[in-house]
Amino acid sequence: MLLDLITKSFANVLTLMNLVFGSMAIILVQHLHYSWAAIFILFAVFMDGMDGKIARRFGATSELGKELDSLCDLVSFGVAPAVLLYAQVFLESYHLPGLIAALFFIICGALRLARFNVLNIHEYFLGIPITLAGFLLAIISLLADNIYPMVILLLVVFLSLMMISNIKIRKI
Repeated sequence: MLLDLITKSFANVLTLMNLVFGSMAIILVQHLHYSWAAIFILFAVFMDGMDGKIARRFGATSELGKELDSLCDLVSFGVAPAVLLYAQVFLESYHLPGLIAALFFIICGALRLARFNVLNIHEYFLGIPITLAGFLLAIISLLADNIYPMVILLLVVFLSLMMISNIKIRKI
């Protein structure tokens, strides 16, 4: 009984670690540690991949876990990368358009997660997952010194639209 409770809780602990890493990324942005913020988003990606695997492996999937995962994903892969690129790139180069792009990314991420939870499709992803979009923005952040700010702005908008698109992407 206790072992069952521990194994079922472990997936939620990993999900909460995803949230911790995403929140740390936001805090690191406030201290102008952009590379570390991007790395913490990448740590969150790892935790997000592990929580689902563990939950399925131990039969610990639940509606609570699904909703918790979505809330944590919105912070780690929606808010954190948007805030990171806004502070790192857009604040100086494209303040208002960058702000709009960052907010649009967060909104599209929330819509994508809500749609995922409501549709409950298991065979494929409808639009790119927010985890992938956040991962790509973290990589873009690490390479930002070598990319024109306008290109980054366009990539943020493109990834936002891809999250809410009707493109079917096969699950791996």
